[in-house]
Amino acid sequence: MARGDQIYAMRHFINIKGVYEHHGIDCGDGTAIHYRKPSETIERTSLETLSQGGIIYVKKYQVSFIPDVVVHRAESRLGERKYNLLFNNCEHFATWCKTGINFSQQVVDFIPMLRYIDVDTLSEPINRSFKDINQDETTRLVNEALSQIRTTWNNIQPQYTQTLKEMNDWENVAKEALRRNREDLARAALQRKQQYKQQAIQQEEMLQKLAKMTQNLIEKQRENQ
Repeated sequence: MARGDQIYAMRHFINIKGVYEHHGIDCGDGTAIHYRKPSETIERTSLETLSQGGIIYVKKYQVSFIPDVVVHRAESRLGERKYNLLFNNCEHFATWCKTGINFSQQVVDFIPMLRYIDVDTLSEPINRSFKDINQDETTRLVNEALSQIRTTWNNIQPQYTQTLKEMNDWENVAKEALRRNREDLARAALQRKQQYKQQAIQQEEMLQKLAKMTQNLIEKQRENQ
């Protein structure tokens, strides 16, 4: 471990079997900058606070900013409170500081799992969860869930729109390459288009699932009015 390293420790989910990586930036003086839980604010804390007694690992990159730049980038976002599990989590932040790219491998690994969720069965678990809760509390929980879905939707929808635009742009690049008799460039452009197409399919499926979850929650909300 050294100044400017992207570090992480394994954390346990609350009430869920499993672990996740909690990332931050090593400042080289016994402190780290990271999206602290539960405040969901970018703070400078001790390394012990980041690790919570666990082993600290270092994320390695072939190409990255020099240590002083990494720490400066982390410091520039101190106090930020824009945490989002899917689009701006602790790993997104640390990777951005280290490489300039807002990226989370954990989210990339998780998103494909969403397609296996049977949203048609979600209403029954929701009903069971709210069975022994009074009406006011049920309404609060439903509204909270709807707010979280809306936040996720507002992040995915613009990405989906941008992905469709990228598909169209690469198709136009392919057409222009063929016009200039550059079949090699056309093939490469069509490959990029196909990559964005697959991404668009995943994003569209996620939006459909969110829409179905919203419908189920609204129906639950109406039952309690």
